[in-house]
Amino acid sequence: KLKSKYWERTHKYGMRIPKSVDEAYEIDDENGDKLWTKAIEEEMPKIKNAVRKYNGDPRDLVGYQEITGHMVFDIKLGEGFRRKARFVGDGHKTKTPSSVTYSSVVSRDSVRICLLVAALNDLDIMGADIENAYLTAPCREKVWIRGGREFGELQDCILIVEKALYGLQSSGAAFRSFLAESLDDMGFRSSEADPDVWIR
Repeated sequence: KLKSKYWERTHKYGMRIPKSVDEAYEIDDENGDKLWTKAIEEEMPKIKNAVRKYNGDPRDLVGYQEITGHMVFDIKLGEGFRRKARFVGDGHKTKTPSSVTYSSVVSRDSVRICLLVAALNDLDIMGADIENAYLTAPCREKVWIRGGREFGELQDCILIVEKALYGLQSSGAAFRSFLAESLDDMGFRSSEADPDVWIR
């Protein structure tokens, strides 16, 4: 991970990409704007809703693991070079049992068959995006994090992670399970041929 292209890349579209929150604020000061600051401010309310402040001693959190997190920064070309920030938990530092991390994914063949069925029956195809999808699902791991500068008034506070934070090993499985429950409540049923194709 440390050798991935993200950490090697310093610029995108000729613009400098920060590798930390402090560097993001530093770039804004140099450029005389608040583009990265705004990106952080847009991301953090979603993260604050995914954690709960803990006022006790972290040593009393039996069964919990402490994790760290960091911001991943990007620039979106198709959105007028909009700056984007995403807070990611360092899930690779936790010991997570495989029983809570496995998640199935719809197969490419199943998607193609569904598209073929739609075409043969002259059905409309609709698509949707679930914004901050993982953060809608409850967290399957017992982890806590200490708030950094990006957390504002929660800086240095002990925060228990209650939602499936991006970066945690169990988050994909947690979201898949939560989505399946939601689809079931809406009257959809999982197909026998592919459990990730839902029918109503």
